[in-house]
Amino acid sequence: MATATAPVTSTASSRASVSKMTVYEWVALDKRGKKMKGEMQSKNASLVKAELRRQGMNPQTVREKPKPLFGSAGSRVKPRDVAIFSRQIATMMASGVPMVQAFDIIASGQRNVRFKNMLIDIKQTIEGGASLHEALGKYPIQFDELYCNLVQAGESAGVLDTVLDTVATYKERMEGIKAKIKKALFYPIMVLAVAFVVSLIILLFVVPVFQDVFKNAGAALPAPTQVVINASKFVQAWWWAILIVIIGGVMALVMANKRSRRFAHFLDRMLLRFPIIGNIMRQSALARFARTLGVTFAAGVPLVEAMDAVSGATGSIVYGEAVKQMRDDVSVGHQMQLAMRQTGLFPNMVIQMTAIGEESGALDSMLFKVAEFYEEEVSNAVDTLSTLLEPLIMVILGVIVGGMVISLYLPIFKLAGTV
Repeated sequence: MATATAPVTSTASSRASVSKMTVYEWVALDKRGKKMKGEMQSKNASLVKAELRRQGMNPQTVREKPKPLFGSAGSRVKPRDVAIFSRQIATMMASGVPMVQAFDIIASGQRNVRFKNMLIDIKQTIEGGASLHEALGKYPIQFDELYCNLVQAGESAGVLDTVLDTVATYKERMEGIKAKIKKALFYPIMVLAVAFVVSLIILLFVVPVFQDVFKNAGAALPAPTQVVINASKFVQAWWWAILIVIIGGVMALVMANKRSRRFAHFLDRMLLRFPIIGNIMRQSALARFARTLGVTFAAGVPLVEAMDAVSGATGSIVYGEAVKQMRDDVSVGHQMQLAMRQTGLFPNMVIQMTAIGEESGALDSMLFKVAEFYEEEVSNAVDTLSTLLEPLIMVILGVIVGGMVISLYLPIFKLAGTV
């Protein structure tokens, strides 16, 4: 029993010692007397100097690399960073580059300090004897359960390079869909925000100037002008309350969406029913469902386990719960296409394609076709939405801003007419 536990203890201690390594900056002279600079990870400065001498260089200065002034962790790791990393590691593995060396190369080219340190730690964990999926599992936020399951399936089947290439393509497709959705939502929100800010500036700074002019003239004001002046007085008196209500409302909405599953479900269902935007969100959820399930099933993950991981990758709470319901139905022996029909959320085309895939034994291939169709639909819908919004935005800005400006000039036109 003692001999069985010894390797585990040594592996654990080696991992702990590796994780304590520090990054040192060094300056040395090579054999020609040329000054060389670089960075090296080691336990102490003496080992760095020894390594430099071993490489035929004369170390001049070796010091611990200073931490950034504003936070040593660096900026947060974005999903796009993980997608780019996935493509890089897949390309290097397919080219025959050893995994540890591939991590070294990718980490050295990272500008994001946090992600660089993360990749170095993953590499050191692998050197300590862990598998790739175990090392990635240390960072569940960046490398979720689905990602690790796919990598584990590739390691088990001995086709890690192929699976990594599939994962890279999957991450790129998912980030592409997310970017389209953000574009569809960001454009109208920004326009409304700009219209609100411009209106606020007019009410706070422009209207009071005209108000003084009208007061000196002593003439009766038209109804639209009086409305704008009253609105200006209200904003000047209660601008702080308006800001508190807006900021508080947004924060309350965000907190309720995070903490209340029922509220988040309600909000997601309302968003899916919203004109145009709801259709884009629905198509995006279908594309992500089909792409994710196709990738996991093709990698050899059992269908029930694959659907368990897919439920969190649809980007929609409503569709995520529907996938969990489908998983329960499939686990007791129902066909997937029948379980899909019971949810009432999947179009007939998706159900028919799934049924064909189940009958022909090519479910992953059919799911990929469904994913490609809906990804194209999302792209076209976002482009159409942008085209339709441009004239609509001009109308909104014209009505809000132009209406206030015209109402301010109505008394001037009235006075000019009497003269």
